Amino acid sequence: MKVKWISSIAAAVMSLSLISPAAAEETRTLQDESIYDVLVDRFFNQKIDNDFEVDSTNPAAFNGGDFAGLAGEISHIQKLGFTTLSVGPVFASATYDGKEVLDYSQLERHFGTPEEFQNLIDEANDQDIKIMVDIPTQQVSSDHIWVSTNPGWFTENEDGTYALNTADEEAQSALIATLSEFVKEYEVGAMRLQNTDSLDADFIEEFSRAIKEVRDIYLLADREMEPVPGLDATVLPGVEESLRSSYKNFDQGSEELTRLIEEGEGRLIQVDSLWGSRFTADVVEERGFPPTRWTLLFTQLLTMPGIPVVQYGSEIAMNGTVLPESHQIMDFSVQEELIDHIANLNSLRNSSEALRTGDTEVLHEEDGWIVYSRSNEEETWVVAINNSSSTQHMTVPAEVAGKGKEMRGLFGGDIVREEDDGAYRITLDREVAEVFHVTDERGLNTAYFVALAVLYIVFMIFLWIVWRKGKQRKADEARKNSLE
Repeated sequence: MKVKWISSIAAAVMSLSLISPAAAEETRTLQDESIYDVLVDRFFNQKIDNDFEVDSTNPAAFNGGDFAGLAGEISHIQKLGFTTLSVGPVFASATYDGKEVLDYSQLERHFGTPEEFQNLIDEANDQDIKIMVDIPTQQVSSDHIWVSTNPGWFTENEDGTYALNTADEEAQSALIATLSEFVKEYEVGAMRLQNTDSLDADFIEEFSRAIKEVRDIYLLADREMEPVPGLDATVLPGVEESLRSSYKNFDQGSEELTRLIEEGEGRLIQVDSLWGSRFTADVVEERGFPPTRWTLLFTQLLTMPGIPVVQYGSEIAMNGTVLPESHQIMDFSVQEELIDHIANLNSLRNSSEALRTGDTEVLHEEDGWIVYSRSNEEETWVVAINNSSSTQHMTVPAEVAGKGKEMRGLFGGDIVREEDDGAYRITLDREVAEVFHVTDERGLNTAYFVALAVLYIVFMIFLWIVWRKGKQRKADEARKNSLE
């Protein structure tokens, strides 16, 4: 499948005036990004000198992942095709997930040194991958240095952690000053505010202004919420529930998918997050086959409008219903079929402006069978996802595909040609997704058939020569025997 995909992509790029990777980098906007979400501690442990009381058998403890491990495996993220690597919180913390911050001015010692963090940033930037850091403020440790020196800045949570009052002007100033220094020192490309819906709106706007004065980076939300001044993007409300309920099994109602497609532009879109259960858990509960479910879901997530956010381990269908069970150590020794599917889709998305920012039209949606187009003045794609229990058919009108065109499937290799009435009829087996590239009709490959005919004639001449030589040899042997 991978070879077929690469060949198709090469043909698509050669036949269209698609932007080159270099040009894309020069003009890249937030809508061009795709985000891969990790926790440093759970990705890869490369150095043992920072394994302070590490216990890889205890899911609630530090397991040993570090900056060096992420830098050493940056090729995995690059292969998947994601353009932004979210590394979670990196500040000194009482917990492996970085949420219970101890000191915003220090990096977590289990993760590595400042030099190793900078090396991770450099390695990522060399691959045109931005680094994003999470900013937790609502569940910091009771041992945070500010809790003892400025207790009035906090309120205590039921679990014993503390929430920073971001409406307090002194607390605002301290946090902004500390993180401005962080951004000055490290060339990160984005920050994400955790528990964004609990933060003071004026703080968000002031924080954004101050940080962007230091470095022009993206500031994102981690929660489903409406747009807020100061934030470059928020998570589209209802996106997780809609995607999960639509794809956890076949023959599910898919009406909500149309809304997501219509409202996704400029919003963060995700099926799960680092702080909840994984989509695979829903599939297992339905007694489904996770790779198939993920394949269909990824086809929509990486071709619909929006900025996709994908949790680490999704490419291997990692399971988990509650924390820390859903924060397993990344396993790289797995079959790569789903990994290749994600890589193929991201390769297509990264090379096609229409799939990132083009117009969208839902052509059909009913009981898990959804078809939509993405297009601009230069190119048109038709995405078909059959998440039903039977073979489905769909007629794509000529006004969508155009006259004298053909639709080439980039996964199955099918070619759909224009029929006499000007329409294009596609057929998809159950639980299959396809992305069709609309191109000029190529018709019969005359040169190919001429070459095939010549080859056939040459082969027949060769057989005739062999037959003649064999016949002559037998005649000579018979004559020789008669003389004896």
